[in-house]
Amino acid sequence: MAIKNAFYAQSGGVTAVINASAAGVLETARQHRDKIGTVYAGRNGIIGALTEDLIDTNADSADAIAGLRYTPSGAFGSCRYKLKSLEQNRREYERLIEIFKAHDIGYFFYNGGGDSADTCLKVSQLSGTLGYPIQAIHVPKTVDNDLPITDCCPGFGSVAKYIAVSTREASFDVASMAKTSTKVFVLEVMGRHAGWIAAAGGLASSSDCEIPIVILFPEVTFDKEKFLTKVDRYVKDYGYCSVVVSEGVKGGDGNFLSDQGLRDAFGHAQLGGVAPVVANIIKDGLGLKYHWGVADYLQRAARHVASKTDVEQAYAMGKAAVEYALAGHNSVMPTIVRESNSPYKWSVGMAKLSDVANVEKMMPAEFISEDGFDITPACREYLAPLIEGEDYPPYKNGLPNYVRLKNAAVPKKLSEFKL
Repeated sequence: MAIKNAFYAQSGGVTAVINASAAGVLETARQHRDKIGTVYAGRNGIIGALTEDLIDTNADSADAIAGLRYTPSGAFGSCRYKLKSLEQNRREYERLIEIFKAHDIGYFFYNGGGDSADTCLKVSQLSGTLGYPIQAIHVPKTVDNDLPITDCCPGFGSVAKYIAVSTREASFDVASMAKTSTKVFVLEVMGRHAGWIAAAGGLASSSDCEIPIVILFPEVTFDKEKFLTKVDRYVKDYGYCSVVVSEGVKGGDGNFLSDQGLRDAFGHAQLGGVAPVVANIIKDGLGLKYHWGVADYLQRAARHVASKTDVEQAYAMGKAAVEYALAGHNSVMPTIVRESNSPYKWSVGMAKLSDVANVEKMMPAEFISEDGFDITPACREYLAPLIEGEDYPPYKNGLPNYVRLKNAAVPKKLSEFKL
């Protein structure tokens, strides 16, 4: 078997553990020098491949690569860039082949969510459509937890832990102030179409720590009167209330409550700002004093409170991606298979990219309470193991000691390419 080089890149919104997947890819590849030569990373995702902006990961020591397991966000830079179809933009695919040939790349590992799975699928088809042998493996990642087939997505467990912890802590705060001040705290979380992150806020309340929490899911049409009735009852019963709202909540007209009329690079609505909208509904409808907050980047960058389960699964996905490629697989994605809930056990599986790309996994109806404002015991059983365990990074002078790689540039061999 001829030794071929590999290409690895990160795509889409980064997470607290995407670098753990990178560590899984790089460390496993280094254990197979007889089959994989150099792993080149794409600077800023697939754009790095198209523009021949490659990083030589061999320039970084084993200790530095190991440190990625504890470092949040994307060590090589990410992007939001979706390849069009071969028919729409053949030049991009021909450019990829030129780059792969020039740098003797035979393996392609793309670490991202649903749109990234689509890009990886298209690259995997280069062998058949343009005659270049390439094995493309998708490494799952998304805080939204909306990839199909896999039980959960690396990145989600840690953001879920952060939101559960933050909701509990903020609720303790507002409970302290409720007698003479703030009575409602509204926390906005990510989730355009799927309410998995919002659901995690429900974990803040437990049998030994009961907290009045109202959750607004994208899967449930927002009903202002029902919502105000729920908040009013909680405030009267408990003296305060916390609201966890997903950015993707829609009103009865089908429009996002927070739609600003902007679009991102994938053509998705650019959301944000639903927390003040909901807070003002509470103020106008109930006259209650409120505070609101937006978790935003904090929720997906919080490596200091990452879930141990999530870190282990993220690393395992990167490791499995390399192993699958070496076993001859193409156009697949490693998955997390839940073996049991109690005790929680999981294993690594495999899915065809054709079954993953452009498919969103929503919250099942049985995970949302009948009134639409809470999670069910079944949802709690699903979520609980995913936030289990602590995996603290090393600290220095009171701060997390995160790694910054050299990201040494690989000399270019081809002419410039305009995106």
